[in-house]
Amino acid sequence: MASSIVEIPQEVLETFAKSDHYHSSFLVRPDEGLEHALENNVANGLPDISVSASLGKFLKLTALAIGAKRVLEVGTLGGYSTIWMGQALPEDGELIALEISEANAKVARENLDRAGIRNARVVVGDAKETLASLPTVEQFDLVFIDADKENYPTYLLEAKRLVRKHGILIVDNFVQRGRVADESFSRPPTDRPFEYPTDTTVEGVRTVLRILKEDKELEATTMAVADMKGYDGFLYAIKL
Repeated sequence: MASSIVEIPQEVLETFAKSDHYHSSFLVRPDEGLEHALENNVANGLPDISVSASLGKFLKLTALAIGAKRVLEVGTLGGYSTIWMGQALPEDGELIALEISEANAKVARENLDRAGIRNARVVVGDAKETLASLPTVEQFDLVFIDADKENYPTYLLEAKRLVRKHGILIVDNFVQRGRVADESFSRPPTDRPFEYPTDTTVEGVRTVLRILKEDKELEATTMAVADMKGYDGFLYAIKL
């Protein structure tokens, strides 16, 4: 039984943010398209839950490292992470981004166009249904999942079906301030969308962990991250 996990003090969170900003000031080059995307998201009332610049850069580097030509994103919001990954694709590459909200998808398309990403396609609908409809004839090299945590188990299994051998699956918000590992944690879901951690969001991640413990086709690890967004992390998995 995991013991309870204490709340991280505000001054520690500020240290995480300052350290992230410092490193990013050297390693993340100014990019008008990305900066506009964040500003346009705010202007259109989207929540401030896009990935950090450092995680966006990591997604781009991962796509470059494996020579990705086909990328799948589950949960696009305003397309900030989509732009990062799209920058890594060759001209004949393809990025399919799934988003449940038509309003968010409209903003994402505007942002992608402004950033010069021409090989990304935003598909609106319930991701569970869209994923189930995608064929395996042309498999993906990289899948990034950053959507409703309750459905992470379904998204993971569909992503496993759709990714090629030795392809990469990355699932965001896998640590949730340490609450995933806190079995004494209890917080009912709220009416506010995108809010976590809650009982259902941490259980979504725990279910994925239980699946992975028995799955012989995926090799995975959790990477904890302390950055400008606070304390969280992501799952990094390879299909064997």
